[in-house]
Amino acid sequence: MPSHDDAPTLHDPQRRDFLRRLARASGGIALAGLGGALLVGSPGWGGAEREGELRCFDFGRPEAGRRLGIGQGPDRAASLDAALTALGGLSAFVGPGDVVLLKVNAGFATPPELGATTHPALLGALARRCFEAGAAEVLVTDNPVADPMGCFQTSGIQAAAEDAGATLLLPGPGSFTPITLPEGRLLRAWPVLTEPLDRATRLISVCPLKHHYLAGATMGLKNAYGLLGGTRGVFHQDVHTIITELSRLVRPTLSVLDATWAMVRNGPTGGSRSDLEDRGFMAVGSDPVAVDAFGASLLGLKPGDLPYLLRAATAGAGGADWRDLVSATPGSAR
Repeated sequence: MPSHDDAPTLHDPQRRDFLRRLARASGGIALAGLGGALLVGSPGWGGAEREGELRCFDFGRPEAGRRLGIGQGPDRAASLDAALTALGGLSAFVGPGDVVLLKVNAGFATPPELGATTHPALLGALARRCFEAGAAEVLVTDNPVADPMGCFQTSGIQAAAEDAGATLLLPGPGSFTPITLPEGRLLRAWPVLTEPLDRATRLISVCPLKHHYLAGATMGLKNAYGLLGGTRGVFHQDVHTIITELSRLVRPTLSVLDATWAMVRNGPTGGSRSDLEDRGFMAVGSDPVAVDAFGASLLGLKPGDLPYLLRAATAGAGGADWRDLVSATPGSAR
């Protein structure tokens, strides 16, 4: 190992060459960032000059009010039932003849024990509860980062959906429609997975609680990201704005957040059981912002630590006052 005396100085040719290369690299990074900023605002990347169907997808049940039910325990099906009971039962949100779309997180081809995707035991239990409430059909979908079928199979979601009698919808080229969010800045003529949304009468977001290296945490509101097509990774340049716009674009009937085991580091993909910690909670609510605010508390975060939460609340997607909702929901545990 060289001593400090052997280290290059500012006057050494090697040092000067290193600094020149560093300056060029830094300049390239800066230009890339500028290029990305220009790209976001350009007509070729969702700019104002592009056209798309001016739509939102609201599956909310305002007559049911703002509710938040919380179940506890290691068994996902049992804690789901406890949370639903606290809400007054799933029948308050799903009824005879409904076509229920379960928007899962199947973003990665990882096994369920790593916690990066919706757990198959939870998915199966929720699909069965929907049928018991009278649903005529239960659809399951996501637009994963990797090969959809590989993600659905490896995560166990395909098998769980089939065992429960649900229909798995794989995204294809004809599944997307260019959508423009009214008064949206980023979502302009952007491909959205409209095929299952147009078939559904009820939408339930069901996902795990995870750390996210950019957003801080990924929960129900971020789960809507999986409804986007195209090169959606560019939205990471302004992740809090895109999540806020998604909260306006899609309003679920219910948001189900699985915090049985929470991914507390290295999210959203994880990769090791050591990334997970036992939390033992299941939250189900008609207010997606409140559900996420509760989830944030399990990660030691306040709503203000996640800018998209407060922005979504300001945009009318819900409220972060989850404690008030729990105290007003008979039977909720916390």
